[in-house]
Amino acid sequence: MSKVLFHLAFPVIDIPSTKAFYVDGLGCLAGRESNSSLILSLYGHQLVAHVVNELPNNQTCIYPRHFGLVFQSESSWLALLEKVHDKRLKFYQQPKIRFADTPLEHRTFFLTDLSGNILEFKHYKFESAIFGETAFHQVGDLAVTQVPTVQHIY
Repeated sequence: MSKVLFHLAFPVIDIPSTKAFYVDGLGCLAGRESNSSLILSLYGHQLVAHVVNELPNNQTCIYPRHFGLVFQSESSWLALLEKVHDKRLKFYQQPKIRFADTPLEHRTFFLTDLSGNILEFKHYKFESAIFGETAFHQVGDLAVTQVPTVQHIY
């Protein structure tokens, strides 16, 4: 089977601040670039930053919208965390352990870029928790202060 890459397009305020965060800060590789968009490689996955005139409203918590990576190697997760500290990137949530002493235990931290996009980076103690452990129903933080209302338009 051939390799499949994940693709995500997201809004940003400008290309220079986006490059500073993603390329200089996180170590992404920059690809094609214009005044209004930038292609990035985040650990081999394609992100496309698009400049918008008006950003979506800021969220009051990490839900519903954020994106990031699940590291299968704890040492890789720790290496990124060290880079984040060295580059003095802004944490949205400091590193922590979620669901300690359960099959869902994982280490996580959240960052925010200058456009308000929230990124999560995590490592599960047990690989089975990534897509399995369906007997457990916890997903994310236990206390969510705001549940969004979704309006379907057909």
